[in-house]
Amino acid sequence: MAKRRGRIIFGLVALALVGAVAYRLAHRTKPAHGGGATAIPVEVAKATRQNVPVYLDALGTVVAYHTVTVQPMITGPLTRILFTPGQFVKKGDLLAEIDPAPYRATLDQAEAKLAQDKASLANAEMQARQYASLVKQNYTSKLQAATALATAAEDRALVKQDEASIETDRINLGYTRITAPISGRTGILQVNAGNIVSPSTTSGIVVINTLQPISVQFSLPQQDLPAIIAAMKRGKVDLLATEEGDPQTAKVLDHGTLAVLDNTVNANTGTLTLKGTFANPDLTLWPGAYVNVRTLVRTIDNAVTVPPVAVQQGPSGSFVFLVKPPAKKGGSFTVIDQKVTLGVQTARVVVVTSGLVPGDEVVTEGNSRLKGGSAIHIVTGSAGAP
Repeated sequence: MAKRRGRIIFGLVALALVGAVAYRLAHRTKPAHGGGATAIPVEVAKATRQNVPVYLDALGTVVAYHTVTVQPMITGPLTRILFTPGQFVKKGDLLAEIDPAPYRATLDQAEAKLAQDKASLANAEMQARQYASLVKQNYTSKLQAATALATAAEDRALVKQDEASIETDRINLGYTRITAPISGRTGILQVNAGNIVSPSTTSGIVVINTLQPISVQFSLPQQDLPAIIAAMKRGKVDLLATEEGDPQTAKVLDHGTLAVLDNTVNANTGTLTLKGTFANPDLTLWPGAYVNVRTLVRTIDNAVTVPPVAVQQGPSGSFVFLVKPPAKKGGSFTVIDQKVTLGVQTARVVVVTSGLVPGDEVVTEGNSRLKGGSAIHIVTGSAGAP
């Protein structure tokens, strides 16, 4: 009786298990894209053909395009300051004045001396002519005539000396008006009005920096010299200045061109020194700041590219999971290991020099779960998905 009861219980349990399996098979959700039960969801992208710029990246320092320390050329009390520190000034703008009175008086004195010496010269030349006439008539000696000529020559030299002194005094008087030697932005005022200034004033009166345009100086390894020379032979070399950080993804601050490649390699560091020029219209570049500099040395035309996340590394080298369409209607998409040869790699694309053609679909997400022959379920990214 007990054995019979056990058989009945066992039969009921077995029947329940069979029913559960049948229910699950009947209610299982079918894949949306016709794949089998083992299809792995992935995202894909197509290999595309595009022009890929090749950059050399470096850290640079912003420097003023021109910088001038405004230095007094004469000694005297500074009477007026005619600019506001931080102001933009144009070349020739009046910045400050030194008391001109002593220099004007010196000029007046030199002009008076010139008038006196001119009068003496006129008299000496008249006497020289008279003595020359008398010598011809034997009314005076040749020595007296020669002495008269020498006196006239001395007075003539004094007149030239006076004229030179006047020119010097006029220049010094002009130096009492201190003007901007270049256009640019003034810095902090170094000397206030009322101080005695001179050419030996250490810090000058103010520093003027030209900020528009502006320069950026940077260094590259000497191994990059052939690429830079080749780019310069093709024409102007474009530069990008970006914020600090990853130069491939950082915000672009300004566009410029390479202005100078230094004529020697730094023997201590093995680097080349370069300088670029940027228009700096929005003053995003400021002297002393650090920026990333990207030098465009060439562009690869019509390159086959894929996203960097599509490239995998295996024992045989680089490969991608290449998407293959179903062999028959209703079948699953699959992938194969496709060996590829890579070229230039950036943060956004990888150039594939062999192994793919434009339009090939490669897996970009979910590839960690794949192997050659795996069935996949494409969830995004392909116009060829069913």
